[in-house]
Amino acid sequence: MAAAQNITSFSLDKKTQFELVKPSKPTPSEVLSFSTFDNDINLQIPTPIIFVYQATTINSSPNAQPDPFSLIKKALSDVLVYYYPLAGRLRRNSQGKLELTCNANGVPLLVATATCHLSSLRYLEGIDFQIANQFIFHSPPLDDDGDYPLVLQVTKFSCGGFVIGFGMSHSVCDGFGAAQFFRTMAELSKGKIEPTVKPIWERERLLGKITDNPLELFANKTPLATSPYLPTSDILHECFYISDETIKRLKESLVKESEVADSNDDETCFTTVEVLGAFIWRAKFRALNLNKDGKTCFSLTTGIRKLLDPPLPEGYYGNAFSSSVVELIGSDLNEEPLSKTVKLIKKSKQDALSEGYIEKAIDTLETRISVQNAKLEASGAIMVLTDWRNLELLEDFGFGWKAVSIVAMPWDMFGYVDLCFLLPPSRLDPSMKGGVRVLVSLPRPAMAKFKQEMDALN
Repeated sequence: MAAAQNITSFSLDKKTQFELVKPSKPTPSEVLSFSTFDNDINLQIPTPIIFVYQATTINSSPNAQPDPFSLIKKALSDVLVYYYPLAGRLRRNSQGKLELTCNANGVPLLVATATCHLSSLRYLEGIDFQIANQFIFHSPPLDDDGDYPLVLQVTKFSCGGFVIGFGMSHSVCDGFGAAQFFRTMAELSKGKIEPTVKPIWERERLLGKITDNPLELFANKTPLATSPYLPTSDILHECFYISDETIKRLKESLVKESEVADSNDDETCFTTVEVLGAFIWRAKFRALNLNKDGKTCFSLTTGIRKLLDPPLPEGYYGNAFSSSVVELIGSDLNEEPLSKTVKLIKKSKQDALSEGYIEKAIDTLETRISVQNAKLEASGAIMVLTDWRNLELLEDFGFGWKAVSIVAMPWDMFGYVDLCFLLPPSRLDPSMKGGVRVLVSLPRPAMAKFKQEMDALN
């Protein structure tokens, strides 16, 4: 079901000037290049996420709490000694390739104060995304040297809690890399002298070559299905909660369905991402009213750090993922047993994680970028699923606060509509332990139908 929206009124006082936080020690001055994955223009976007921190009961009043802004500013300055590229500036050179100038110019940090308790906003659970946008620093003035790889906003609440609005360029790191950076910042805030895992750049490890034999990711030449609701700028963003019990029931029903359809089938173990991916793909197809004789595609992003030979070093924080692809004619997705779709997703995952496939995928992307590095808009017929459940994003900060939730904001990637997130549950609701939050963006007329499809799970 969709999360309830909260309309508690409050005022927010944002400082008009941001502060540039620089590394606390001297750092190298150099120009860094990027991998093939990093250079994809579709990744050249900020990836906003909000980390929510509840004040602990160690101190009797909010006034007794240390200032979170000072704590975060110091932790940021210390972590930039190791992640010094993030204090630099990002731009494309004359050949269209990304470069990062490491000049220690600093990370923009903005402070704000909210006139309410976090509890009155349910710790941002189910909050309207337009309201949540106020906790993100979206538009710092442009720097003459290029774009900021990272921007932060710290918003303090009257209860002593705070939220961090975190905006990292996806060109610089993927979800795993962003989580690694944030964990390091959190551990330094607690007095650790140096990171447990030190960052490593080494983007040359994932440089592809121009190939005459690229992968045919979309082998079926049937035209993509189209939606009567696209194109549009009227997009709604909703977060849906799916309990652990609901996921178990869905798995059990699909296993039984698979066994009935094929008595010789011995591969009846389905994962959460496989069953939810199939269900959400079909629900979006129906909600968008896509034509059934058109083609629809499902893509799942999966990390490849440990799958290369040799594996990427532990501290690598650049983009490192492979995408599996399933293609179906709309009528097959809509009418065939859902267990059949789940099996196709499972098989595509296995194929996409072989080393030969990964190398060819990097070469294929390099070839495409060399011809036309174009931004993809929403089609509705394609669903790209990314899974954040195991990124370990919830890290306590300092000694006076407890991390309770993250709020993933919609990304302007693939026109919003083609991107879908699986997110971990909040720590505040014990009933959601083991459950999943699903972030979906759809044209306004499609959202009501999608809610009906999701309600059928319960």
